Amino acid sequence: MGAPDAHETAIHRLDAESALEDAPKTRFSPEFANDGIDEFLTFLVPHRGLTVGLRITTPERTWTVGAPETEVSGAADDVYRALYGRPNHAAITGDRLPAL
Repeated sequence: MGAPDAHETAIHRLDAESALEDAPKTRFSPEFANDGIDEFLTFLVPHRGLTVGLRITTPERTWTVGAPETEVSGAADDVYRALYGRPNHAAITGDRLPAL
């Protein structure tokens, strides 16, 4: 798992870019985005006391946490953005994602 600061910075970058009139089309590599999904599941979910049942699928990996009530799938970049509550094109079925 990468440094949490890298993912915090990446999410702040997306936020800053979204405020621009002509925002760049930033896309994160599957390796980086999948690492961010790992961080979300292993660090943010337990440390924020969130109880979730998730199945997350990217072309590279699948994660299952508990009895899945929510499924998120798509390109790693889109799933990464969805989990961190940023605009995305991931497919989300079932219950809503936990708010961070």
